[in-house]
Amino acid sequence: MIRSMYTRSGELVIISRVKITGKWKFLRSLRFRITLMLVIIGIIPSIIIENGIVESYEDRAISLRTVTVKNQSDILCNQLVKLGYMEDSSNPVINGEFSMLTNIYGGRILIINKDFRVIKDTYDLDMGKLMVSQEVIDCFNGKETSQYDKKNNFIEMTVGIQNPETKELQGVMLISVSAIEIQSSKDILEQKGFFLLIIIMLVVLTLGYIISGYLMKPFQKITRSIEDLTDGYLDESISVPDYLETELITDAFNKMLARVRSLDESRQEFVSNVSHELKTPLTSMKVLADSLNGQENVPIELYQEFMQDITEEIDRENKIITDLLSLVKLDKKAAGLNIEVVNINDLLDLVVKRLKPIAARAEVELIIDSFRPVNAEIDETKLTLAFSNLVENAIKYNNAGGWVRVSLNADHKYFYVTVADSGMGIPEESLNQIFERFYRVDKSHSREIGGTGLGLAITRSSIVMHRGAIKVYSKENEGTTFSVRIPITYVA
Repeated sequence: MIRSMYTRSGELVIISRVKITGKWKFLRSLRFRITLMLVIIGIIPSIIIENGIVESYEDRAISLRTVTVKNQSDILCNQLVKLGYMEDSSNPVINGEFSMLTNIYGGRILIINKDFRVIKDTYDLDMGKLMVSQEVIDCFNGKETSQYDKKNNFIEMTVGIQNPETKELQGVMLISVSAIEIQSSKDILEQKGFFLLIIIMLVVLTLGYIISGYLMKPFQKITRSIEDLTDGYLDESISVPDYLETELITDAFNKMLARVRSLDESRQEFVSNVSHELKTPLTSMKVLADSLNGQENVPIELYQEFMQDITEEIDRENKIITDLLSLVKLDKKAAGLNIEVVNINDLLDLVVKRLKPIAARAEVELIIDSFRPVNAEIDETKLTLAFSNLVENAIKYNNAGGWVRVSLNADHKYFYVTVADSGMGIPEESLNQIFERFYRVDKSHSREIGGTGLGLAITRSSIVMHRGAIKVYSKENEGTTFSVRIPITYVA
C-alpha cells in the first residue's frame, strides 16, 4: 500500500507500506505461489510417469505369466491325448505334472471331458461334477479364453484338449493361476516409486524456493526503491528493467509519482491562491469600513459607494466559497444523482439565456445550434452547473468582439455538446492539467477575472458522474473547443 502525507512544514512525504494481515503471511506471497507452481509442475508428471511404469509392469508380468502357463498347458494337453488320459485319469505321470505345475504357480487345474464332467481336479473338490460355464462352452466352440481377476489376484484360462491327428476336441483344461507374487512386486514397486516421489518433491521444493527467490529479486528492488521514498520527497524516478513486468510496474509508479508531484504543486498553488482570494476581499472590506468609521458626517453618496464596494467584495468571497462547497458535494460518495428525463435543448437554451448579459458586457456573441431534439436521463442541476461553467469560461477568457458557439447533437446512444470559442486558447503543455483542481493557466489573468481554478474540476466531476466524457482541443490565440459526450440512458 502506498500513501502520501504532509509534514507540518508542508513537505510531501511518500510512504510505502505493505500491509498483510493474517497468520500465514508467507502463504499469500508471490514467492510461495511460484514455488508451489514449480512443485506442481515437477510432481504431477512424476506421479503420472510412476503410475504408468507400475501399470505397465503389471500388464507385462500378467502377459508373461499367461503366455508361460499357456505354453506349458499346450504341452500337457498333447500328453493327455497321447497317454489316453481322457479315458483313464489315473495316469501317475500326468497327475505328477499337474501337481508340479499347480505347486509352482499356486494354481488349480480342472480337466473337463466332452460331457462337461470334471474328471480331474487338483483340489479334489469338484471331481465328477458337471462344469457348464460360459468359458468352458466358448472353449468347446473353439474360442480359448484368458482373463485376469484383479480383485482376487488370479489368472484364469481355458485350453482345448485336441487330438493332433483328427483335430477332434476331446475336452477342456480350466486353469487358475495365482498372481499374488505379481501384486506383491507391484506393491514394492509402488513403495519405491513413492519414496522416489518424495525425494523428487524435496528437490523440486528446494530448487523452486531458490529459483523463486531469484525471480523475486527485481520485485524486491522495486520495494526497496519505493521504501527509499519514505525518508522524504525525492525527485528521482525508479527503474527496474529486469523484466517487462517490472518495467511496466516502475513506469506506472513513476507516472503515479509524477501525478502526485503535480497534485502537490496544485495543492500549494491552491493554498496560495485561495489564501489570496479569501484575504483580498476581507482586506478591502476592512479598509472601506475603517474609512467610514474614521470620518464624521460622511456624505451619503460616498457612504453608498463604499457600501457598494463592500457588497461586491462579499459577492466575490461568496463565489469562492460556493465553488469549494460544490466540489466537495460532488466528491462525496453519498452524493447521488437525481435522474429524470430532461429536454437537453431547453436546458442549454436556459444556460445561454442566463449568460447572455455577461456575454453582452464582454462584447462576445453567444450562439446556440441544436441539430435535433434530445431528451436524456440526467441530473438537471449538476449538468446545468457543468455546461454553465464551460460557457461562462468561454465568455470570460474571450476577446472583445469574439464569439462562443454552443452545439447540440445526438445519435442512438449518446448526446454531444460542444462549446467552442474564439478566445485566447490554452497552451499545449497545460491541456492535460486544466481539469485538475485549483489549476489555472494564466494565474494573473484568472485572478483579475475572478477564477478560482475549480470550475473545470466541477464540470468534469459532474460529467463523469453521468458516465460521460469530456475532451478539450485548443490552440493559443485561436480559441478552445470542449466536447462533451453523455449517454442518453443513464446506467447506474
